[in-house]
Amino acid sequence: MTEERDIRTTVAEHYAQAVADGSCGCCGGEPKGVTAKLAGYEAEELAALPSNAVVNSFGCGNPLAFSDVRPGETVLDLGSGAGIDLLLAAEKVGTAGRVIGVDMTDAMIERARANVAAAGRANIEVRKGFIEDLPVDDASVDLVISNCVINLSPDKPRVFHEIARVLKPGGRIRISDLVAQDLPGWALASVELYASCVAGAISETDYVTGLLDAGLVDVHVPERLTYDAGQLLALVESDLPESGAATCCGGGPTAQTLPLELSGISLRDLAEEVEGKVWSALFVGRKPNG
Repeated sequence: MTEERDIRTTVAEHYAQAVADGSCGCCGGEPKGVTAKLAGYEAEELAALPSNAVVNSFGCGNPLAFSDVRPGETVLDLGSGAGIDLLLAAEKVGTAGRVIGVDMTDAMIERARANVAAAGRANIEVRKGFIEDLPVDDASVDLVISNCVINLSPDKPRVFHEIARVLKPGGRIRISDLVAQDLPGWALASVELYASCVAGAISETDYVTGLLDAGLVDVHVPERLTYDAGQLLALVESDLPESGAATCCGGGPTAQTLPLELSGISLRDLAEEVEGKVWSALFVGRKPNG
């Protein structure tokens, strides 16, 4: 339990600071250039949103891209951040629908509520809570989405069971997240890389198995993007301040944050070491009917 609290505290502080200084987070702090292209957001989608929702988006995919969201449905966003996916979902469900966001970070909740107000969306509610213990009623949600958040949880099986609990029979998931395979020891031990979505990532196989064990069915991965060294570097460098003192998105820590035994290793060397071992995946599935 102490370890879980430590992880949550580290992650919350990381993202509160990211909101404050506009720097990094999972997969970048400003999805307008390379981050937007890799995440799958269209320029037209971003142009229609409040700028603060865009600047403070830290996702690794667009869980609503080409989705079958229907007017009048209830959508739940796990780790809703500054609200970019809340606003996109609200557009799809229409005035008869409802969108709920859950986040544990006060700074993010404040920013999301401000962005919702700026967009004039009356069908969005942002709640404070943990994704391992969702403040959402049983069987009340048609679609659960999440964008590069579940990898941050210290108890992923519990998150998967919470998703199954809140879904209505026949309800669906569209979850974009980072997964990883065979990471080197320095990456797994890095607190900075945990907050940046890499060290806490599980394998794609374990992710699918966890969702199935929670009671979901038809779970599969229709889309994935494996990051090569160049993409990892582009994601990192697009959001690093010129001083290079931040840590972002799986490319490895900068020289200023390296463990002593890794001091002097370049960012490119570290990116090349994890090349092909980190990728963004879209997980879809549903809760059985009846």
